[in-house]
Amino acid sequence: MGNGWASSCLRYDKSSKIKVSRYLQTACNPLVYRKINLQPHKRWQSRGKCDCINFIQRLDPCVGSGSLLLTVKYYLEDEVKKTLHYYGQEKNTATFNLTRMNLLLHDVKPDLMDIRNGDTLADDWPEDPARPNEGRLFDAVAMNPPYSLKAWNKAKLTASDPRFLIVGTLPPDNKGDYAFLLHGLYHLGEEGIMAIVLPHGVLFRGAAEGIIRGRLLEKNYIDAVIGLPANLFTNTGIPVIIMVLKKHRPMGEPVLMIDASRGFVKEGKTNHLRERDIARIVDTYLSRQETAGYSHLATRQEITDNGYNLNIPRYIENLDTDIPHDVDAHLLGGIPQRNLKSLEVLQTVVPDIMAQVFPELRPGYAHMEGSMENLRESILQDRRLLDEARKLRGEVDAYIGKYWAAFKELGPDRQRNLVSLRTAMLQEIKDILSGHRFMDIYSGYQVIADLWAESLDHDLKLMMVEGFYEASRSVEPNLVTKGSGDKKREEQDGWKGRVIPNGIMAELLYADRLAEIRAQEEKLQELNWELSEWVEKAGSENSAEGEALGDTLKEDKSAFDSKALNAAWKDSTDESEQKMLKAVRDCLEAIKKTSKTVKEMELALKREVEERYPKLTEEEIDRLLWRKWFANITGEISELVREPFERELDLLETILTRYGKTVGELDAEIAEQEKEFEALAAELVVTE
Repeated sequence: MGNGWASSCLRYDKSSKIKVSRYLQTACNPLVYRKINLQPHKRWQSRGKCDCINFIQRLDPCVGSGSLLLTVKYYLEDEVKKTLHYYGQEKNTATFNLTRMNLLLHDVKPDLMDIRNGDTLADDWPEDPARPNEGRLFDAVAMNPPYSLKAWNKAKLTASDPRFLIVGTLPPDNKGDYAFLLHGLYHLGEEGIMAIVLPHGVLFRGAAEGIIRGRLLEKNYIDAVIGLPANLFTNTGIPVIIMVLKKHRPMGEPVLMIDASRGFVKEGKTNHLRERDIARIVDTYLSRQETAGYSHLATRQEITDNGYNLNIPRYIENLDTDIPHDVDAHLLGGIPQRNLKSLEVLQTVVPDIMAQVFPELRPGYAHMEGSMENLRESILQDRRLLDEARKLRGEVDAYIGKYWAAFKELGPDRQRNLVSLRTAMLQEIKDILSGHRFMDIYSGYQVIADLWAESLDHDLKLMMVEGFYEASRSVEPNLVTKGSGDKKREEQDGWKGRVIPNGIMAELLYADRLAEIRAQEEKLQELNWELSEWVEKAGSENSAEGEALGDTLKEDKSAFDSKALNAAWKDSTDESEQKMLKAVRDCLEAIKKTSKTVKEMELALKREVEERYPKLTEEEIDRLLWRKWFANITGEISELVREPFERELDLLETILTRYGKTVGELDAEIAEQEKEFEALAAELVVTE
């Protein structure tokens, strides 16, 4: 079987006191599950699946290599990282050695790691040094165990094992999900919190698992159930859940159910949680807020009525976005007023426009005056919407200015914790957007999260070491891949900025030179079009161009053959033919010359840009970095003001299309088309 687990434990000296706002634990994506205040001497443990080689490769290879252990440090203050103590257990000896190597490669000191080669479920570990034969307790436990592991109990454990006493029974031998859960729960401190990734079956399967689930609920240990999307893994498409458990929940506290299964982006064959999806889960968990179609607080009575079945659809119904058909509107015409009233954004912000465009036709129904195109334009250009966008732009500009000033202060002598800085920046954009009704704050959150992922995280780390302007002037080899197969290799092709991309420098500081190059490129494109026309004409057999130039084409007739073209030019005596041959030769020569000019101009500009880096002034660096980081941020976020209006206008257009014609009018059109068809059929003459 080879069960194992990996854990990390954080230890602090008396002066340490940190606030961890993000704690990661899922194999599929960084997922924050709890904001925790850690006091001195408290320990933090992260646990996950770590099994035999085959099992690791199939379900969770990163845990076996120690990646899970290392994840925690990226969400902690720098000072805390220095005292972070890692615990881990792995049965497979080869993977066990790999874990130790991985930790060493990530600057974990040997005296701060305690990695053990062993079997988790068969041989419980670690033991509390102060309480022999009792398990060590931790403040936070997170696990990503193997799903529904079969034959997990080869060690012949019994219900008297201290880890299973809490429920008084053993999990079924053919499904080890609750065995891992109970193992983690056993090592959880009284004031701790635990999160475990499991398959959906643990929510509703009966027999021994039903008994265990019922007893966990009776003891008030289950705090939340979070449903994640399917296809988060490359080797299985099953959807999973995160179950959050606590031992210190207030009596009567509901169980928070979250259905996050529809919040993802598809990349290739797998789905991925975006930063915005993770943030929404975390915010919902922290606030324990109920949102229709997304989250629900399930009371003890509800859960009991459902026989301790925690299947998420029993508690959260999918929102029905389909618009029901109105029979009267289809028969008699008109637009149902209830459909118009359901457009909350439009009815709240521009009720006067809606009332003017949709006067009453008869009780309960309206008709439209004007076109949908004019209505869309009048709403999107309305002063109220534009004022809201202008206000948001001002707030975002001030927000960017604030963090721009903070970034410029970074340097070797002016250190800041980037995790805290990122967290503050993300929280503030949510606060700003929360002040604008109907906006999706998580869309704006994603804009800033992407900025950090694509630029800030890398750039600011360099600036912390080398200084704001010093890092911006630094370069590194520009490595390109050449060759293929056995001859595939990397070679240096000049230099590139470590912080400022060469392309941005060229655009801002060498705009005139770029314009000249683009003019030559446009000229080259026109020449290629001209040549394509000659090729097409030469391929035409029944044309003068075909007769004169046809023999100068390559066999596939896709291009001219230079040797054949030159030979035809020398042998030709026909004036008209010579003129066409000369035109083609001139075009080819112009393409060759222009291509050479473009390459020379590009190479000269490339070298000049590379040589410019150490000479950049502070003012130039400010311009370049602002362009790289913030040029599009204000526009992207202020555009979010339009989104709810665009969404409802699209819905309104669907409604108008649905009721644009009555059933009688549609029947009349069909009858007219049938008459036209019959008339055409009568004119048909059958010939043999």
